[in-house]
Amino acid sequence: MVSITQYNLDKIENLLLDLGYKVRYEKGNFRTGACVIQHTKVIVVNKFSNLEIKINSLIQLLREFDVSKEDLNDDKQWTFYKSLIKKEEG
Repeated sequence: MVSITQYNLDKIENLLLDLGYKVRYEKGNFRTGACVIQHTKVIVVNKFSNLEIKINSLIQLLREFDVSKEDLNDDKQWTFYKSLIKKEEG
């Protein structure tokens, strides 16, 4: 599990940027922490969500994307991505 810090949120945003997604923080009447707008490369995050919800919502979206190692700029990004999408074993 990734620790809930602004640093890790920034790393996740950079990872998404490398994948071609723009992350925007907006206010609105949506309950989920983040969503992809109609198959575009824009992710909208509820700006009033707390840090944990923002991070977990972006990780959940990453788990839905089809990402290959070639999509990312370097091995460190790939390792970070793999650590994010790994399901917690209970």
